[in-house]
Amino acid sequence: MIRSDDTGKLILRLALGVLILLHGIAKISTGVSGIAGGLSAHGLPGALAYFVYVGEVLAPVLIIAGIYTRPAAWIMAINMLVAIYLVHMKELFVLGKNGGWALELQGMFLFAAIAVALMGAGRFSVGGSGGKYN
Repeated sequence: MIRSDDTGKLILRLALGVLILLHGIAKISTGVSGIAGGLSAHGLPGALAYFVYVGEVLAPVLIIAGIYTRPAAWIMAINMLVAIYLVHMKELFVLGKNGGWALELQGMFLFAAIAVALMGAGRFSVGGSGGKYN
């Protein structure tokens, strides 16, 4: 039973980490100017855009490896909440063309990050299941 729990945690960590990391890599290649502009439009300092790299590059790498997994997952959850608030609020209560929630991808990322933060990395991680932050 424990082995399957740890395997499930590994699969969730890898899926969440890789999928968010791909978004982060895309943002590295395009730069933060678009994000900085969006933040400025909301009255926030554009320099905060660099925190997107923390939430979409550093945190996913930590989650994939299983190092400081819980704090990294909370960072990703906060990153998703900010993204939903700043970019997707108009879609919060909207259904898509196929009947699903318009924000199902963002919601899945958010709730998966919260699940990882609550469960930890599991045994199949660099930090191991006994680590304080895993």
